[in-house]
Amino acid sequence: MGGNSFRSSRSPAGPIDHAACAIASPPILHEPAFPERPLGGRIRHFLLGISADHASCTRRGFVVTERSRRERLEEIGRTFIEGYNAALRLGDPETMTPGFGAVAGELEGFAYEGAAMGFAVVDLISPWPRRRFLRFVARAARRHVYMAHVGAGWALARTSLRLAPRLGPLDPLLRWLVIDGYGFHAGYFHHHDAIDRQRRPSVVHGYSQNVFDQGLGRALWFVKGADIAGVTAAVRAFPQHRRADLWSGVGLAVAYAGGVGAEELAALFSAAGPYRLELGQGAAFAAKAREGAGNPADHTEDACRVFCRHDAAKAAAITDLALEGLDVTDSAAAYAAWRANIRQRLGASPDKERPG
Repeated sequence: MGGNSFRSSRSPAGPIDHAACAIASPPILHEPAFPERPLGGRIRHFLLGISADHASCTRRGFVVTERSRRERLEEIGRTFIEGYNAALRLGDPETMTPGFGAVAGELEGFAYEGAAMGFAVVDLISPWPRRRFLRFVARAARRHVYMAHVGAGWALARTSLRLAPRLGPLDPLLRWLVIDGYGFHAGYFHHHDAIDRQRRPSVVHGYSQNVFDQGLGRALWFVKGADIAGVTAAVRAFPQHRRADLWSGVGLAVAYAGGVGAEELAALFSAAGPYRLELGQGAAFAAKAREGAGNPADHTEDACRVFCRHDAAKAAAITDLALEGLDVTDSAAAYAAWRANIRQRLGASPDKERPG
């Protein structure tokens, strides 16, 4: 895919209004919370559904040495899968919200991410797409708009990146999160190729390669079992020109998904070395996603204080300030500039505030 091959809608630069725009335990989403499944939904689920055991670290080949981290990462995976399967069963974006009441607040975004993947998959393979994904983003998933776009990237990874235009006109900035999701999927499901062999798909070109690596960096957090040494070694094994984007993805994953405490956060910040601002930029994105969704998490707050040198509210505000004066005519350049502006603002904080 070329660096600017997505169709996009034009929108003025300015703060993104989320309200105007997403393992052995019981299921995260409970079947009674949803309406009765129609026949079409049962067929979609039979043909396209994903089993909950795909979230197992053992099945994925992830090395996770600490039980609490394994449970956390697998719980996130199950929540995503439940959201995805629910979307396939129901087929109608407007029926999703009631069922998500069974999801713990700070995990809700993962369910919406999965549901977005489900609606996008159906859009991509249907003869006459009904814009399910865009309807989901515009209504039920308005608060989780970041996570929803990432979920659409999973759908393209399961079908073809060349089908992206079938999703419809996407926001000129947030559409890049679709490629981020595509990169995460590659790392999560094909880590031997994407991480160990450091291969990118041949269809990813131009600036999309950078965004692919941002998603791949997020996947590293899961593949390496939230282990600081393992994540650091994996990033450092990549060529230098890919490390900045990978560290950004790591920062987003740590801040949004969690899994470690203050000591590990400080160790990761130190290990990032010259890429600390990238780590912080990723954490700021996580803070903004949670702010828009109204589902704060202690681990996001902790990560922002270490990586961004600000609390989560300030880190989220910085992502909005970084949009000021942004020209979205060139979508790729605008997205890169947005991220660079965030790093610049984070770097302007007094050095004395930087954790050791």
